[in-house]
Amino acid sequence: MGEDKALVNLAGQPLVVHALGILRGAGLAASLAGGSSALAALAPLVQDSQPGLGPLGGICAALASTAARRAVFLPIDLPLLPASLIAYLRDHARITGSSVTVSSVNGFAQTFPAVLDRAALPLLEAELEAGRGGCFSGFQAAAGRLGRQISVVPVEMLVQSGHAAHPEGLPAARWFLNVNSPEGLRLAHEYGGQAGSGKLGRVS
Repeated sequence: MGEDKALVNLAGQPLVVHALGILRGAGLAASLAGGSSALAALAPLVQDSQPGLGPLGGICAALASTAARRAVFLPIDLPLLPASLIAYLRDHARITGSSVTVSSVNGFAQTFPAVLDRAALPLLEAELEAGRGGCFSGFQAAAGRLGRQISVVPVEMLVQSGHAAHPEGLPAARWFLNVNSPEGLRLAHEYGGQAGSGKLGRVS
C-alpha cells in the first residue's frame, strides 16, 4: 500500500478506525495487536513479546493478555464487515462452546473474523514454535487437539434469517473484500458509492 495500512483512508476515516468501529458496534471492547505507538490514542495496544511472527503471533499475544474466555479477532483490512456478523459469531461461540468460530461465504470458510477460546493459546503457540505461522491452519490444529471441529457459520444463512445485515445494504459476498492493495481500496470506495452513502463502517 506504500504506507501504514492501518492509516489508509477509506470514506474519510483510516482503516483502523473502521475496524475499531465494527468491534465496538458489536458491543466489544477493542484493543490493537501489533499496532504502532501512533495508534495508542485510538485503543489499548497489546504488546507482542515476540514481534515479527506475523498475524498468528499477534493473536497469541492478544490471547495471553486477556483473562476473558474468548476473544474476537478482526484484521484492519476488512472494513466492510457489519457489526451484526461479529455479534452473531460471538454469541454462537458462547452458546456452542466452540474453540474456533469463523464464517463462510459462497461455501468458503473465511479466516477472519474469528472467535477463539483462550484454551487454544498453548496450541497456537506450539504451531508458532514449530515454524507454522498460518492462521487458519493453526486454528484447525488447535481445534483438533482440543477434540473439536472449527465451527463454520454460513453468512448466507444469517442474512436469510435476519441475524446479520449490512447497514448500507451491501450483499454478503462483498463484506469480505480485503483492502490490502490499491485495487482493493478502489473497490471499497466503489462499493461505498453503490451503497449510496460513502460512509461504510462509520463510527457512530
